[in-house]
Amino acid sequence: MALHFELVTPERLVRSEDVYMVTVPGSEGDFGVLAGHAPLMSTIRDGAIKVYESDKAEPSIIRVEGGFAEVNERGLTVLAERVLEG
Repeated sequence: MALHFELVTPERLVRSEDVYMVTVPGSEGDFGVLAGHAPLMSTIRDGAIKVYESDKAEPSIIRVEGGFAEVNERGLTVLAERVLEG
């Protein structure tokens, strides 16, 4: 079972895909999200989102500044104030 992950900024949709797991830099500490995670809302701090394509893959890293994360029955949506490319 895959987790649907979307990363959005005020300007654009950055990513929308099914993945294995995502680690988010929450304001109270990092948290990991897998498919079937309990509903959750959190502010996020400046840091790195780690996206794991599979349970054995190295994560891709996306640097973000501020925003919110929401986990619901559809998956994980991160609304980032800014995504730092590169």
